[in-house]
Amino acid sequence: MMRQHGGRTGGSEAGLTLVELIVTVAILALVAGAAVPVARFQVKREKEHELRYDLWQMREAIDRYKDAADRNAFITKVDSQGYPPDLQTLVDGVDVQGKKVRFLRRIPVDPMTGKAEWGLRSMQDDPTSDSFGGQNVFDVYSKSDGTALDGTKYKDW
Repeated sequence: MMRQHGGRTGGSEAGLTLVELIVTVAILALVAGAAVPVARFQVKREKEHELRYDLWQMREAIDRYKDAADRNAFITKVDSQGYPPDLQTLVDGVDVQGKKVRFLRRIPVDPMTGKAEWGLRSMQDDPTSDSFGGQNVFDVYSKSDGTALDGTKYKDW
């Protein structure tokens, strides 16, 4: 014998009620609202990582140029103290025993400002100075006034 299951009694149907739908939408809105700050945090952290890498790359190129100049691999200006005159010199390279030696592939774009413009300090400049004396490039820094996730200023990196 076959038993028949008829329609449900009491008027309940399969599906969501309006209250269940509102609760579901509210939960989804909370989850989405929490995801937005996390995504912004992740983007900022990636930019900070890129900034640290770019600064390291340029400072490493300056150091390699200085080392080569100190070994008299090429002639430098007397007042340069062996540091490059500008960042472009690191990209263009110098002649070392008839060969062009480059220290940097390109001047990177500052991820915080979106420009390939960097603050420069010469050996003669005060370490906290924002003005560039122009004698040589001893150090580079970001021109961004922003604050990092760790609370430090990007220009102080």
